[in-house]
Amino acid sequence: MAAIARRLGHETHVDAAARTDRAAPDPAAPIDTRCARQMAFWMEHGLRTLFLQDGDVLVLRTERLLRMLAHVRAAFPSISRITAYARAKTLSGKSADELRALRNAGLDRIHVGMESGSDTVLALMRKGVTQEEQVRAGRRVVEAGIELCEYYMPGLGGAELSHAHALDSAAVLAAVNPAFIRIRSAVPVPGTPLHGMMLEGRWTPLSEEAKVREIRTWLEHLAGITSVVRSDHIMNLLEDVAGTLPGDRPSMRATIDRFLDMHSADRELFIVGRRIGRVRTLSDYAPSAELERVRRELVARFGSLDRAVLELLPNFL
Repeated sequence: MAAIARRLGHETHVDAAARTDRAAPDPAAPIDTRCARQMAFWMEHGLRTLFLQDGDVLVLRTERLLRMLAHVRAAFPSISRITAYARAKTLSGKSADELRALRNAGLDRIHVGMESGSDTVLALMRKGVTQEEQVRAGRRVVEAGIELCEYYMPGLGGAELSHAHALDSAAVLAAVNPAFIRIRSAVPVPGTPLHGMMLEGRWTPLSEEAKVREIRTWLEHLAGITSVVRSDHIMNLLEDVAGTLPGDRPSMRATIDRFLDMHSADRELFIVGRRIGRVRTLSDYAPSAELERVRRELVARFGSLDRAVLELLPNFL
């Protein structure tokens, strides 16, 4: 612990780099045990990657970010990748020269929660950004040589805007060609504005099957790009829809169609298995008496499987 404290100057969080314009902390000051253990684990595994916290670190002045990156690179020379989250609105306000400077200083990858490319959906969700800004921000990041990871959220448009949401989201991604696209399905969590919209009847959630159909539409319109697609999250029903475009599009489409072509009873049992943690991918699925028993219990308790899923999903967040 003492060695870690000396190396970090008692600051153990990644965002300590943001404090480079302040007085140096006292090396003898106490260190938070939990953070120290996390730091020890990171050091033990080679200090190879680092994530600048938090949700929109690029909102900081570029000059400050450059100081942060220089500090991190100097303090931890073994780091091979530095990543950060950023909002498209923020990125669209950065010049191409600023983003290139950040890349040259060591910022390797940026994650952007696009969620939707539809102006109507973006306005409904009060994202504070437009389709045009999403495209401009994404292109600037890519042109600066920074790896870009964009997030698409199936179901965010609800039943009312599902088709436009899929097509417009695909259009933005096709215009940007990010290095990575990650699927993160929409979940109306109690206490959030989206959940309130659902209760008020202003937004109708998609069923699990409808989300899969939306993803298929979206996938078919991702034209002319070379992005890596990942569905690596428990919120997604089909985690095995993954690959590199355009070559893996047929296999990703085949995975979707395999689910959609299943008998309705098997689709429901797969959904149950996925949502109670018994099944991870389609290849894991096999019908069983246990899954049927749980399905019956869920339907009896919530009135339908769709309603049961809406109640279960927030527990995973």
